[in-house]
Amino acid sequence: MLDIGDMGDLPEGFTRTREVNEAGDDHPASPAEAATVAEEDGESSGETSAALVPFDPLGRYLAEIRRFPLLSREEESEIAKRYAKHHDPADAYRLVTANLRLVVKIASEFAHASRNLLDLIQEGNVGLMEAVRNFDPYRGIRFPSYAVWWVRAYIYRFLINNWRLVKIGTTQAQRKLFFNLRKETERLEAEGFTPQPLLLAQRMGVKESEVREMQERMAHSEVSLDQPVREDEDVQLLDVIPDTSGTPEETAAEGEWRSFAHEKIDQFASTLRDKELEIFQSRLLSEDPPTLQEVGARFGISRERVRQIESRLKKRLKTFLKSQASDIEQAGP
Repeated sequence: MLDIGDMGDLPEGFTRTREVNEAGDDHPASPAEAATVAEEDGESSGETSAALVPFDPLGRYLAEIRRFPLLSREEESEIAKRYAKHHDPADAYRLVTANLRLVVKIASEFAHASRNLLDLIQEGNVGLMEAVRNFDPYRGIRFPSYAVWWVRAYIYRFLINNWRLVKIGTTQAQRKLFFNLRKETERLEAEGFTPQPLLLAQRMGVKESEVREMQERMAHSEVSLDQPVREDEDVQLLDVIPDTSGTPEETAAEGEWRSFAHEKIDQFASTLRDKELEIFQSRLLSEDPPTLQEVGARFGISRERVRQIESRLKKRLKTFLKSQASDIEQAGP
C-alpha cells in the first residue's frame, strides 16, 4: 500500500489527513478498528446508538475550492504573462485554482443534462487547464473570459460522447445541431408553434433532412444485437440482420480502384509546387480542410484567389487521371 508520506510535498492548499487508531499511532486505522473506536466512544459518552454520516463529495469539493484565493486583474495579468514566458507549473496552478469556481458555475448550467455534476466539473477542469496552456495574455482580454469557451467546449464534448452508448453526433455540425435542437423546440412551443422539422430547419439554418435525422437519433434508444428476437427463441438479433457488404469480387475491385487512385494522386502531387501543392494537400486531400480565408491568410492572397486555384487543380487532376486511364469514369466504384 502506498504511504502518503512518500508522496512528497503537496501543492499549497492541500493537506494530508490520517486516521488515528486506538493506540494513538500515526498509522491509518482499519475499518474494523475505526468501527470499534466509534462504538466505544458512543458508550463512553452515554449514547445508545450511532448513525453513519452520509458523505457528500460535491459539498466536499465545493468546500475545498473555496479555500483558493481569487486573483485580481493585476495579479492575473502578471501571472499569465509570467507563465507564457517561463511555463512555470506553479503559475499554471495559480490560474487554474483561482478559476475552479468559474467551472462549477458553468457546469451547473448543464446539470439537467447529466446525472452527476462532478463529471461535468471534471471535464470543465480539463478545459480550464487547456485554456491556461493556450491563453495569450497580450491580447487584452481577461483569462476567465477566454477560459469559459474552453470549459464549455469540453463539457459539450463530454455530453455528446456520453449521452448514449452509440454516439449521436460525430461531426461539429451534428454536435451543434444536437445542443440547439432541444432549445429551439422549446422556444417554438413557448411561442405557440408546432416544432415541425421544416420550421426548425429554417430557424436554425440547416437542412430539413438533418433535423429529421437528429430527431430520429434522439428518439431511439440502443438495442443489443445479442438479445433474442423472441423470448421463446434462441435466435439473436445479430443473426437476422442482412449483410450489406459487397461480394468478394466487388471488394477486390474497390481495393484495386483505391490503390490506383492513391498511386495516381501521389504522381499528380509530385508535379505541383509551392502554393498549388499546399492548397491541393490541405483543401482537397485533408479530412478536415481549412477554410478559404485561412488558406488565403497563410499565403497573403484573397479567398477568391484560393478558390480559383482550387478549381484549376480539380480540372488538372481530372485531366491527369483521364490521361492515365481512358476508362476512368467507369473505373470508379
